[in-house]
Amino acid sequence: MRVDGRVGHELSLSLDELRSRPAVTLAVTLECAGNGRAALSPRPLSQPWLLEAVGTAEWTGTPLRALLDEAGVGEDAADVLFRALDRGVEGGEEQQFERSLPLAEALREEVLLAYAMNGRPLPPQHGFPLRLVVPGWYGMTSVKWVERITVLDQPFEGYQQARGYRIRQTPDEDGEPVSRMPRLVGLWPRGACRGQRRRRRELERCAARPPAVEVGVAPMGVGLGAPRARPLRALLPRNGRSGQRPASDGPLEPRRLRQQRGPARLGRRRERYPNVKA
Repeated sequence: MRVDGRVGHELSLSLDELRSRPAVTLAVTLECAGNGRAALSPRPLSQPWLLEAVGTAEWTGTPLRALLDEAGVGEDAADVLFRALDRGVEGGEEQQFERSLPLAEALREEVLLAYAMNGRPLPPQHGFPLRLVVPGWYGMTSVKWVERITVLDQPFEGYQQARGYRIRQTPDEDGEPVSRMPRLVGLWPRGACRGQRRRRRELERCAARPPAVEVGVAPMGVGLGAPRARPLRALLPRNGRSGQRPASDGPLEPRRLRQQRGPARLGRRRERYPNVKA
């Protein structure tokens, strides 16, 4: 991978050299900017995501800022451009995937060049051998299969930046660029059934907790095609309505004792809980 900094200054780094640098591990939630696009009308011609394009993983890599400092950032620097190895035809032209970040965002301490996911080398579908991880931004910013990083003295105007990943009301307008994720993702509509509304409230309570890492969104479960994550119910508070026993080690409720059949079992429980009637 190459890093082009100020004029005439370039770094060339192998994967082993990147691994030898100080490593950082962060738990970060990533969501595709097109999550839910299958419900749009007319539907965009792309992956027909419903609500499964979101997941949380532990990413390990080296901070981007240290590489940029080493390569040199001029006083006139504006954007940092990331070029990926994947290519295709879009907008009538053959191109590699390229996205940029404003310099101030690229210099954030938590932005990583990641080479491991959940303690293992990156799987091919998640960007092996190297990918960018930008906490708080939609997934298209976390460029996979990175091969080159370039410091630019003006905003990048490539296809994926100027035309792709924008919100439009009509096909001809420039639209507003998609950037940061909202604080909470994956809510059900208010007209959903009672069970879905209850899960929606649970999501809101989960999101209200202060996160262990400032990633811009609440920790969430994972669906098909997204990084492996802890199930959402493991993050939610236990209560009587959920059907789970409370976290405290207090005595069992009498109703549950009556469900224990057999005099031997009941006798043992009377020894522990003498105030409970058969």
